Amino acid sequence: MTGPVAFVLKGYPRLSETFIAQEIRALERRGLDIRIVSLRHPTDPSVHPVHREIVAPVLYLPEYLHEEPLRVARGWRNARRLPGYAAARRVWLRDLARDPTPNRVRRFGQAMVLAAECPPDVTWLHAHFLHTPASVTRYAATMRELPWSVSAHAKDVWTTPEWEKREKIADCRWLVTCTTGVNADHLAALAPEPTRVELVYHGLDLARFPPAPETPATADGGDTDHPVVILSVGRAVAKKGYRVLLSALAALPPDLQWRLIHIGGGPMLAALRNQAAEAGIDGRIDWRGAQPQEAVLEAYRSADLFVLASRVAPDGDRDGLPNVLMEAQSQGLPCLATSVSAIPELIEDGENGVLVPPDDIDTLAAGLERLIREPALRHRLGAAGARHVQERFQLDAGIDRLAHRFGIEGPSSSQCA
Repeated sequence: MTGPVAFVLKGYPRLSETFIAQEIRALERRGLDIRIVSLRHPTDPSVHPVHREIVAPVLYLPEYLHEEPLRVARGWRNARRLPGYAAARRVWLRDLARDPTPNRVRRFGQAMVLAAECPPDVTWLHAHFLHTPASVTRYAATMRELPWSVSAHAKDVWTTPEWEKREKIADCRWLVTCTTGVNADHLAALAPEPTRVELVYHGLDLARFPPAPETPATADGGDTDHPVVILSVGRAVAKKGYRVLLSALAALPPDLQWRLIHIGGGPMLAALRNQAAEAGIDGRIDWRGAQPQEAVLEAYRSADLFVLASRVAPDGDRDGLPNVLMEAQSQGLPCLATSVSAIPELIEDGENGVLVPPDDIDTLAAGLERLIREPALRHRLGAAGARHVQERFQLDAGIDRLAHRFGIEGPSSSQCA
C-alpha cells in the first residue's frame, strides 16, 4: 500500500481506548502515514502520554448534523460529485430501511463530510469498531471508491445486527479482531471466506509498562493499619460487573481489612456509590474517576490485588480481552476475573490468576477472601501472570501483522522507537 491511511474513530483521544492509541503510534513508527478522523470531540479531562506522541493530524466530523448545517450542506454538495456517491446512497437507503433511526441518518451525513474533506492523497480508510465508525467509513469509502478495513473489538461485535455484520464483512477488504473463540470465530462464520477475518491481539507495549520493582506481599487482611488494597480499572457500565463486585465485597467478613480503588468514568458511577453507601462499605472505597496512564501505572504498582467482574450486559454487550488485565499482570499484580468472553485466553485459573463465573456473588466473594488472606498465593499468581504477558502478549507481534496488512514490511516498533 502507498499513501496515507485515514483511521476513523468514534472519539479521539479517549482515556479508555489506550489500545487504539498505542496501535496508531506503533504503526506510525513503522512508517505508516496516518490521518485520524473522529466522529466525536474529546470529553476526558486529560490524555495519556502516547496521545502526545502521535503525530497524525485529526479531522473532527460534525458530531450532530444540526450543529454544523453549513458544513454538512457543503459536504453533501461536494459528495454528490464523487464517482461512488450514488452507490453509497443506495447502500445507505437499504440500511436505513432496516434501521430507521436518527443515528443512521447522522452516519450518512458524517460520511458525506468525510468524503468531501478527506485529503485527496488518502488511499485507504480503516475503522476502529464495527458499528458506527465502520458505517461512516463504508459509506465514505464507497463515495470515494477507496478500499477500507476494520478492527472489531467488543461491544461493536455483539450489539451490531447480524445482517449488518455480514454485509460489512463482505464489503471490506479485511477485518481484524482481538479475541479467538469469542470474536474471530463468530465473525469468520459471517464472512464470505474465513480468511477475510484475522485474530490480532492488541498486546501490551511493555516499554510503557516496564516490570514493577519487586516488593514482598505481606498484607493478609488482618491488620487495620495495612489493609489489602484491591484495584479495579474500568468504565462504570453494566458489562464491567461493578454491581456484582460491590455485592461480593459487602459479603466479606466484617473483620477482614481491605480497601478498593476504582479508576474509570462512566454513567453508572453515581448509582454504584449509592449501592456502596447502602451496603455500608463506602468508607472503604476510593472512587478516582478517569485517570491518565501514569496514574494508572502507579495504582497497579501500589495495589495488592486486581479485580474485574466482567459479565454479559442485558443488551449483549461484553468485554473482549480487557487490556487492563494485561496491564495489571505486567506489573506482577495477581488478577481475579470472570470466565466470560475471551478472558480465559489470558488467565488460566489457578496458574496465572483466578477465574470465577460471571454474576456469581458468592464465588466472587470467596475468591476475594482467599486472595486477601493468602499473600503467598497472590505473589505466585502475580509472578506467573507477568511471565505470561511477557511471553505471549507483547505489542510487536500484533503490530507486525497489522503492518503487513497495510503493506508495510520492516523492523518492529521497538527497534524504531
